[in-house]
Amino acid sequence: MAGQFDSITHTSEVYHVEYANLSVEEIQRQLDEAESKKAQLKRLLEVRRQEGKDEVVQQVKDIITSNGYELSEILGLISPRRRRGSGPAPRKPASNRQYRRYVDPDNADNVYVRGVLPGWMKDKMKTQGYDPASKDDREAFKANSLTALEA
Repeated sequence: MAGQFDSITHTSEVYHVEYANLSVEEIQRQLDEAESKKAQLKRLLEVRRQEGKDEVVQQVKDIITSNGYELSEILGLISPRRRRGSGPAPRKPASNRQYRRYVDPDNADNVYVRGVLPGWMKDKMKTQGYDPASKDDREAFKANSLTALEA
């Protein structure tokens, strides 16, 4: 066993000696060649893997037909109809929740339901001394200055 480890050490020393006398440009050229070869090998690997897949597909087809079945009969059983995590999530049904509406008693066209405050409401709040940024002021304004309609 000691002889095997000696050859590994000797081999790595040979690499050091082999590359020790190379210039920076020669080392870079060697590295570029190695990267090019690596890229070629990766492409070849993908080709071989695809060929292997094609062979497996043909074997599966042969097994199905040799047992007297149509491909469509069996393949539908193999691949699931809906995969978990694929496609958009199912939509929830729309909520039937109704929100209270607030109407400006001075102008019935000014209606506030919820969400971002409309400009007319902000302006009216400011003229009456309320701060639109304050939740308490908004609630007080709705209670004191608007007409609430149940949805």
